[in-house]
Amino acid sequence: MFLPRIVADKLHRLMENFPAVVLTGARQTGKTTLLREMFSDFHYISLDLPSNAEMAETAPEDMLKRYPPPVIIDEVQYAPGLFRFLKARIDADRHTHGQYLLTGSQKFTLMRSVSDSLAGRCGLCELETLNVAEAAPAGKLPLESFIVRGGYPELYRNPRLRMEDFYEAYIASYLERDVRALLKVKELRDFERFLRALALRSGQTLNKAELARDVGISSPTANEWISVLQASNQIFLLEPWFSNKTKSMVKSPKVYLADSGLLCHLLGIRSTEALLGSSLRGAIWETFVFSELRKGSANKTDIWYWRDQKGTEVDFLIHAGGRFDLLECKWSTHPDRDDARHLAKVSQRIGHENIRSRELICRTQAPYKLDLHDGSPPVHIHGVTNP
Repeated sequence: MFLPRIVADKLHRLMENFPAVVLTGARQTGKTTLLREMFSDFHYISLDLPSNAEMAETAPEDMLKRYPPPVIIDEVQYAPGLFRFLKARIDADRHTHGQYLLTGSQKFTLMRSVSDSLAGRCGLCELETLNVAEAAPAGKLPLESFIVRGGYPELYRNPRLRMEDFYEAYIASYLERDVRALLKVKELRDFERFLRALALRSGQTLNKAELARDVGISSPTANEWISVLQASNQIFLLEPWFSNKTKSMVKSPKVYLADSGLLCHLLGIRSTEALLGSSLRGAIWETFVFSELRKGSANKTDIWYWRDQKGTEVDFLIHAGGRFDLLECKWSTHPDRDDARHLAKVSQRIGHENIRSRELICRTQAPYKLDLHDGSPPVHIHGVTNP
């Protein structure tokens, strides 16, 4: 079954205003399915097929004649030589919008070609895995079950597909295709251990030297591998908020796995019962909440976190027009004032007059408010599905 996606409106808007649109996202997030459903009258070619990629790279003019606009070109990063020909075609008819839809699952490789050749000529959009609302039409799951299952569309299109089978195949395919392509290395087993080590650190401040030491690789290699995981949309790095007035803030990012289902699989959590009993459930919940925030945010770069040298931390901070929304995550079903103490401390540090809202996101079924009597807005307690 086809599941409508939140980014559809943005895609339509971009297609109405740019000659080309680039849709990025990890493998299996549903890029091809979405575009072929939304633009079923477009020509279509996938460069994931080596023969098509070779044609696009060695005979791009012939390919573009065979697949004239409007056209969807899937996994376009496999033919970097195609971009200068796309630029020439677009410049010859600059004011006709919606000519080319390009997709790619290797973001850094793709965006380098886009910035070199299509700057100012294309709109950009990113597709992640399903969020709770998008998955609901396939059959509503308990929240904890959704966290363990994750948001990859194939798991909802085919509910008989076992999670273990899907994720084992996904990791194997990812290592063989994206990692080999980006790194040109043979030690895929070491890279998989590195990915599992990052899973154990999801929701934590990233210490690259410690991570490299634990896996048994050099710091430069750890940096390179983190870049690969970012490029293929498997992890996100959340930067800390700091300014000239907050010099005592930490400067290192926090790392998050992109999808809670993949995270649970890497951690060996295969059931709701295992999640409920895991000592890592708080970090998994924070990872899940961050993914829901990203999928619902118009601008992912507006999300930060706050942590000072004394250890006062708020999980997420959203800056908008000089004011701040503070968000804290708690696995609890009924948090109290003690759970909101860091919201109070950070509010005081920033200045109550600069706080727009304070939220504590937990597993409660009934939203409520906490007044901390500190001169800042009350703390709104709510779940992911009832903001």
